[in-house]
Amino acid sequence: MKRADKALKIGELLDELYPTTPVPLNHSSAYTLLVAVMLSAQTTDKKVNQVTPMLFEQANTPEQMATLEVETIQALIREIGLAPTKAKNLQRMGEQLVEGGGMRPDWEYLESLAGVGHKTASVVMAQLYGIPAFPVDTHIHRLAARWGLSEAKNVVQTERDLKALWPEDTWNKRHLQIIFFGREHCPARNHDLAQCPICGWAATKKRILQEAKR
Repeated sequence: MKRADKALKIGELLDELYPTTPVPLNHSSAYTLLVAVMLSAQTTDKKVNQVTPMLFEQANTPEQMATLEVETIQALIREIGLAPTKAKNLQRMGEQLVEGGGMRPDWEYLESLAGVGHKTASVVMAQLYGIPAFPVDTHIHRLAARWGLSEAKNVVQTERDLKALWPEDTWNKRHLQIIFFGREHCPARNHDLAQCPICGWAATKKRILQEAKR
């Protein structure tokens, strides 16, 4: 099956399974979503949602975050992976946003903030500002390879490949649909590809052999 045909079929199945795509990270503004996404690196969304209520009680604006001591922030997010580094970035990010006049839908501006990479900025642009983006994390990168939609060695190229396969007006929901599907049907390990609603017919021979060796 051609890659484009495969993507079309996968997209139709994802639309059936996930007609709505709520953002899994709790937030009340573009800024709080930015913070939550930044915290989610190497940590589950569930854990982030457990920690952010306490954090946002004290700092749900850049101005408030900028005034907190790094040690205070770290104590509030101590259960999150890489807490020391993230605490420093949060405090500095608050300062940068105050200096820059707050949040705005500007790629260069968002990606210049401490602790904010392209993927984090992409989530905010897509889910808060409605600007077409296709955030690719390690999970989407893994599924794109498993389904034969990309042979990329990094998330940057995987993003390009996936953007080329689906219409721009589907990008914002598609990346969330893939995440939801991965969590519910397509785990990284001990996965029976034959029983998977997508892997059962989309997985490449190369991927099937690789999975069998695990």
